[in-house]
Amino acid sequence: MLEEGKIFIGGGTKPEYLDLKLANRHGLITGATGTGKTVTLQVLAEGFSNAGVPVFAADIKGDLSGIAAPGNAKDAFVKRAKELGIEYRPDQFPTVFWDLFGEEGHRVRATISEIGPLLLSRLLDLNDVQEGVLNIAFRIADEQGLLLLDLKDLRALLQLISESASELTTTYGNVSKATVGTIQRQLLVLENQRGQEFLGEPALNIKDLMRTDRDGRGVVNILAADKLMNNPRLYATFLLWLMSELFEELPEVGDLDQPKLVFFFDEAHLLFSDAPKALIETVERVVRLIRSKGVGIYFITQNPADVPETVLAQLGNRIQHALRAYTPREQKAVRVAAQTFRQNPAFDTEKAITELGVGEALVSTLEGKGSPSMVERTWIAPPMAQVGPIDDALRQQIIAASPMRGKYDQSIDSDSAYEMLAARAQKAAADAQAAQGGGGILDMLGNLFGTNGQRKGTMTMTQRVTREVTRTVVNQTVGSLAAEIGKSIGGRQGGSIGRAIVRGTLGGILRR
Repeated sequence: MLEEGKIFIGGGTKPEYLDLKLANRHGLITGATGTGKTVTLQVLAEGFSNAGVPVFAADIKGDLSGIAAPGNAKDAFVKRAKELGIEYRPDQFPTVFWDLFGEEGHRVRATISEIGPLLLSRLLDLNDVQEGVLNIAFRIADEQGLLLLDLKDLRALLQLISESASELTTTYGNVSKATVGTIQRQLLVLENQRGQEFLGEPALNIKDLMRTDRDGRGVVNILAADKLMNNPRLYATFLLWLMSELFEELPEVGDLDQPKLVFFFDEAHLLFSDAPKALIETVERVVRLIRSKGVGIYFITQNPADVPETVLAQLGNRIQHALRAYTPREQKAVRVAAQTFRQNPAFDTEKAITELGVGEALVSTLEGKGSPSMVERTWIAPPMAQVGPIDDALRQQIIAASPMRGKYDQSIDSDSAYEMLAARAQKAAADAQAAQGGGGILDMLGNLFGTNGQRKGTMTMTQRVTREVTRTVVNQTVGSLAAEIGKSIGGRQGGSIGRAIVRGTLGGILRR
């Protein structure tokens, strides 16, 4: 009964399949909470894995982790399989767990440069003016060869822009210190939400998501998203970045016999909620063109209306679980959902959507030359792996045995914008000291910050950058200098005296 080159979805009046040749034409899984969307996602992921297609999916509730453990021959599953004409065989699938926070899987990171100004503006919830300044920051970083890898790099660059706002305005347009300050505050909010754990190195290599095991089965990559969902913008930004990376990095391959990777985007409404027009246009372009890279994208949400029409038109394979229609708004949503299918004269599609049972769905997939099949009422096949989450012990065991172990777990602090600006500051300080004839550290700092020469209003852009970065460096050394003085005096009182001496000596300079 099972057909080669196809994934068995389920059956009703006839078997329903997803053709692997057309699986990169994307898809949509919709339905109300508790109607079986996650189980359907798992059935498709198992089918792709068996066919040798790697999968990436976000695990919102932890239920999808069960794909890594053998299923249980429950009576309901065995009965459903028998009714569909297949044999229920418990199985488990090669799985790699990922987690932006590194708690329930391998860490996932991306650099500031890779995220780019558009997605970063979305993540920081910036308005158009603030996004414009952020674009200027990225432009200056490119022109001056400053690598933006993590938050401290971006902060250092924004400090440069703030101190040089009047000079930059004539070249790039209006740049105000107030706008820069707002962006800095949003960066602090992001940091408080642990967003900095995602931004940095080592950045994820997308090739690590496109692997098969020794038996030729596709690896199922699962992103632990239960805690990530506390920050929906970070969740949506990460998946958008990953989708964009796949589009930019993978070569054109045309239509293959099966996809190179299938990407499941759960809670898809978070991607489009309050999204600016430019972002929606970017998603539409990626979805339209990424199929030629051999990637299939499947959105999972409650209602087709959650997805913009321009994107919805690109989703050829559709599975609709039950929707409720208690209010006029819900009734309209059901009507819209019914209109997205190629109608079947055997039943009323709109009425059927409200009558579907748990595990039952309306299915329409692409067939032949890419035309949608007539919609059919279908009982979804039972998963062969465990339904529901695995325990922590098994998860940690899988993580420990993973081929990705150790590759992404430790962060790397490479020389980037922050270090480059600090190096410039040190060089400027050395040059200043040489010009003064070696007058000592206080004379050097005084010259650098304008206490023995130029005042703030007449300083050059380079001197301003040097001053701000060196101020940070000096502040960091104050504590250690005070500690040394304190040791010679002794005890807590000595430490207080030491700090007072150092701050009294340098305070006048650092306040400028």
